[in-house]
Amino acid sequence: MATSADRLVIHTDGAARGNPGPAGLGAVLRTPDGGVVSELARFLGIRTNNYAEWTAVEAALEEALRLGATHVDLRMDSQLVARQITGQYRVRHADLKPIHARVMRLLSRFSGYTVGHVPRELNRDADRLSNVAIDQDRR
Repeated sequence: MATSADRLVIHTDGAARGNPGPAGLGAVLRTPDGGVVSELARFLGIRTNNYAEWTAVEAALEEALRLGATHVDLRMDSQLVARQITGQYRVRHADLKPIHARVMRLLSRFSGYTVGHVPRELNRDADRLSNVAIDQDRR
């Protein structure tokens, strides 16, 4: 894996088989030139898809801070979560409000960040990791 960088491009995904159902998070942290710095895959138990999406963002931001990043470019295929982070949509579900607050606190620790929605086909690696997390727990 590549060494850390001040700026990281982060792809995140959360998956749940059933809603709620067995859930997992996946994230890939890369340098701007595409070098993989870190990958995350974590089983979350029985959760909703939105919980998994938010938890993936939170875990990835914690990892970026651990790696010393000062700027992050977040990319995800959940348009809802992307718009909730940017303030275009409100977080309405009570279970998600604490995660949203933690994510916003984490983002405030970076000198800068961007948030973008990407098509699913551009988020395949994070999607794969979220499903690997679910599959590994089910064995």
